[in-house]
Amino acid sequence: MNFLIVDLEATCWSGAPPNDIQEIIEIGVVMLDEYGEERSSFNQFVRPLVNERISVFCQELTGIEQEQVLRAQTFPNVIDLFLDWSEIGIDDHLLVTWGGKDIHLLQNDCILHDLDYEWISPHLNLKTAYRHLKSLKKPIGLKKCIDWEGFEFEGRHHRAIDDAINTVKIFRKYLDEWQY
Repeated sequence: MNFLIVDLEATCWSGAPPNDIQEIIEIGVVMLDEYGEERSSFNQFVRPLVNERISVFCQELTGIEQEQVLRAQTFPNVIDLFLDWSEIGIDDHLLVTWGGKDIHLLQNDCILHDLDYEWISPHLNLKTAYRHLKSLKKPIGLKKCIDWEGFEFEGRHHRAIDDAINTVKIFRKYLDEWQY
């Protein structure tokens, strides 16, 4: 079994998105083997098509610049690269995200581009699993969880690969305790 620790960044605004559509602009994934050892990582920017310009709010939140997404490939191309890299469908896998939003973004972008998304299942929402594991009344954010667990947050929060790397820390610590 491979664990794919996934984090996404998407177009965002301080208010509601134009056209009510958010598109993925960065995919960051760390692949772990069944023992929690890192096998590989994947990080790609994605060029949005519906709302091509990323907002100043989004650039400030993520640190992703307009030029980076303009040079990137579109979602169908990046997902093909990801599926080839991850060998989903060949090896058993479990997608792991901090929260449910990333899975919804993946599904929505697949629907937007008329792509199959059956590969998205199975999925573990680590934010919810952590809440249950620790008997918390409400879920907490990734950065707060990293602090609570005594880890140092590496990189920039709201950058996909950095958030994936930090999520790995929590996932590994309780590797044998997750219910999936």
